Amino acid sequence: MSFYQTLQQETETARDYLLQAPIIQACKHGDISQNQYIAFLTQAYHHVKHTLPLLMACGSRLHERQEWLREAVAEYIEEETGHQEWILNDLAACGADKETIRHGQPAIETELMVAYAYDLIQRVEPVGFFGMVQVLEGTSVNLATPMSHIIQQKLGLPDTAFSYLRSHGSLDQDHIQFFAELMNRIDCPQQQQRIIHSARVFYRLYGDIFRSLPKQ
Repeated sequence: MSFYQTLQQETETARDYLLQAPIIQACKHGDISQNQYIAFLTQAYHHVKHTLPLLMACGSRLHERQEWLREAVAEYIEEETGHQEWILNDLAACGADKETIRHGQPAIETELMVAYAYDLIQRVEPVGFFGMVQVLEGTSVNLATPMSHIIQQKLGLPDTAFSYLRSHGSLDQDHIQFFAELMNRIDCPQQQQRIIHSARVFYRLYGDIFRSLPKQ
């Protein structure tokens, strides 16, 4: 079994915690409000804006023997640049004040997930950051595009309100293959276990963000 397959298998229970979040289950049945969608995008903005700084921090702390992984981080940086602005534009298309959101405070659940990511990179093991990649990109592939169509059908919002969800749904299909190939090159048992552990934590923390969203 490849390490990527092991990672998928070993994080199944944690992934279910995220996917069973009540708001995700309700959305699958078309039970979603504009207020909830705006709240989701708001929290997405407050963690996505850290994507580049986190990637840069991760790349800077990788050992030179993993230069191939640092080069992969550079590719991620190029592809992820500016995505937080997509989210703000989606929010504006929903009628929200994007500048108020830009300068606002995240929910504590979002703040804790971001803080864990920085601490993991700086204090524990930079390679552990790929647990976060596993969670966010895997979730995007499975949920982003289908959910965007359900939300649009329910709320009647324009296409311009879904650039973040739809771009990630399609982009991350390629990213997952790229990610799997990277994970399968990691042969250090300690680093493998750190990625598995951090992915479990990120599934929990990201699931808590969904659980913190408004009930209606």
